[in-house]
Amino acid sequence: MNIPFIKMSGIKKSFHHHIVLDGVDLEVCAGEVHALMGENGAGKSTLMKILTGMYERDAGTISINGQEAHYRHPKEAERDGIVFIHQELSMIPTLTVAENIFLGREQTIGRTGIIRRKRMEEEAAIYLRKLGIEISPSEMAGKLSVGKQQIIEIARALSKDAKCLIMDEPTAALTDREIQTLFEVIETLKRQGVAIIYISHRMEEIFKICDRISVLRDGRFIGTKQVAETTFDEIVHMMVGRQIGERFPKRQAHIGEEVLRVEQMTQKGVFENVSFSVRSGEVLGVAGLMGAGRTEIMEALFGVRKMDEGTIYIENRPVKITSPRQAIKHGMAFITEDRKMKGLVLHMNVRENLTLPKSKELASAGVIRQNKESELVQALINRLNIKTASPALPVKALSGGNQQKVVFGKWLAMNPRILILDEPTRGVDVGAKKEIYEIMNELTAQGVAIIMVSSELPEILGMSDRIMVVHEGKVTAILDNNGVDQETIMRAATGGEA
Repeated sequence: MNIPFIKMSGIKKSFHHHIVLDGVDLEVCAGEVHALMGENGAGKSTLMKILTGMYERDAGTISINGQEAHYRHPKEAERDGIVFIHQELSMIPTLTVAENIFLGREQTIGRTGIIRRKRMEEEAAIYLRKLGIEISPSEMAGKLSVGKQQIIEIARALSKDAKCLIMDEPTAALTDREIQTLFEVIETLKRQGVAIIYISHRMEEIFKICDRISVLRDGRFIGTKQVAETTFDEIVHMMVGRQIGERFPKRQAHIGEEVLRVEQMTQKGVFENVSFSVRSGEVLGVAGLMGAGRTEIMEALFGVRKMDEGTIYIENRPVKITSPRQAIKHGMAFITEDRKMKGLVLHMNVRENLTLPKSKELASAGVIRQNKESELVQALINRLNIKTASPALPVKALSGGNQQKVVFGKWLAMNPRILILDEPTRGVDVGAKKEIYEIMNELTAQGVAIIMVSSELPEILGMSDRIMVVHEGKVTAILDNNGVDQETIMRAATGGEA
């Protein structure tokens, strides 16, 4: 292996007297794809934020190409070619694609301040073509899907002539085709000598494109392995410090009566004639490619979107749902795919987010009963194994996976009859995924009906009793999960016969 392009030694960091990193080492070479793995809260993102100058380290050293470095701002790191693509998107929706790609580096005519939009759009088109995606550089970023916004983030990083690209869950919102395109770009960058630090919980990806894997656990460095010389089970054991058994817990579902039925639900131009049902104790998996309309169907069901036609039945009675408030009254809960924008109030703390939907029930004469609130919060933290120094910690200080657990806990506190999960394990580590799957099984055992939208076909197959496949706003198949394989689902997801 070459002399490390990045060498981090003995890195330490604490927040609020809580040790987050305790003497972590990391070496990354030019021209390698280096996976950084660990459970949520292990310290991966914090280590990268220290590398790029977002956080100040308490102790330890960093050298870049053999020269000691101490960045105090991400722009200083970017000048050395170290670019961080964050898990949470940072698109400005009211700017165009080109303006987002060149944000902070706008091209102007001399010193006039007049932006050379055409030239920026031409250059943006070059980077987008390298990624194999057809997006107009003049289109407003806010009108694009999450997947396309992620592609723009990657194009922005490439436009900065990166020598080291840090990718935090880069494929979480991408379609299979976009993922394949990204892998091809990564191979190209690797051949050009670019170092890539790849943070992902998707084991299949890690073993497909990475050269080495470094593992953190509870803020400590556990070790580095050559991908060719290790196994899935060995890496999982390094991450969690224990055997986690089967990837998907066995379901022993006792499926009862129909709880929810949807007939001929239509929103013109988005989806049409959507019909399906869910029974108590059942998990209905919803599969389909990015942009198929899965999330939009769930939003209409929950009253977020206007429904032009169709009928919703709950326990065989027609109901009118035109707002989330009405959906909640009918016993529905919705865990959205975008926890940052739609699932959490980031300036509030963990306790406030967990109890937000139940604030009225927890209050007496308009004042929250603190004992009752504390009991509920602690029960949810324990049940979901949320890693937080305190319930009073701002929710934005948690790792992505622990933020997702807070969203999950918020809705579990409502004891729903119907639970809609949109990408429930996106950005969640392998151990936490298992915990979420076990909670899903626990809820179905109590008679809760679950609708789970997921882009991960192994998850769909591993956790669903039946599978609904959506293609271009239409239901193309509803399959019993008995002998169904990924190829069958993909045929239906691409408009073929299941």
